[in-house]
Amino acid sequence: MRAVHGSSGSLGTLLVFGDSLCFHGPDSAYAADEPRLWPNLAAAELGGEAIIVAQRGWTARDVWWAMIGDPRVWADLHRVDAVVLAVGGMDSLPSPLPTYLRTGLRYLRPEWLRRAVRGAYRAAQPRLSVVLRGRPLVLPTTLTVRYLDAAVTALRTLRADLPIVGVLPPHHRAASYGFVHTGRARTAAAISAWAERVEVPILDQAEVTGEHVMSGGGNPDGMHWGWEGHAQMAAAMAGVLRPLLTVRHDGHGAS
Repeated sequence: MRAVHGSSGSLGTLLVFGDSLCFHGPDSAYAADEPRLWPNLAAAELGGEAIIVAQRGWTARDVWWAMIGDPRVWADLHRVDAVVLAVGGMDSLPSPLPTYLRTGLRYLRPEWLRRAVRGAYRAAQPRLSVVLRGRPLVLPTTLTVRYLDAAVTALRTLRADLPIVGVLPPHHRAASYGFVHTGRARTAAAISAWAERVEVPILDQAEVTGEHVMSGGGNPDGMHWGWEGHAQMAAAMAGVLRPLLTVRHDGHGAS
């Protein structure tokens, strides 16, 4: 999912790699040019435009694959003014089935078998998430850090002056995962330690949108945000990006 939105300005273009939190609203998924989505709001607040590269269920591994496999991304990377790696939330969720099996359900044939197996898994997932205490994770924390590090290394090799921001996983209250999120703490700790080591600024999505989600103000699925949550995330992200862009445009590594 990709879109450009906003007007020219001091920011220019913000490239956001993310999961469904980048394009899901209070009731459904939206086209990436929806102005109320947080990447578009954040870019507009900084006087620029946003490009959203995201899909449902994406992890740090999927972002790395998009970065090295999508020629449209290669072109974007030569002209953007900042990059946000807005993944980690999906990484930290329970995945009772290995990812390759879970994502492979869509390929089952015939159709009746696919529907039956998918329905059975969706019914079992909340129970298994509780029984297995949130293990295994969709992506082990070591791999989350490995792929984030590969992404940052590649970006800095291509554009040494490019501002890069990461995020920590948000909170959820999703019945589909049995209200289990025991993997968040260790994923957040691993990302935080890595970010400090490589000097990547981090925004904690749980701090920004936690009350919004846990109070029931978001999407009824307990995962995604309402427009208030998107606005909160946008304001916080703009606050992180603004000083980075100021330093860059003041001539310290500006192109």
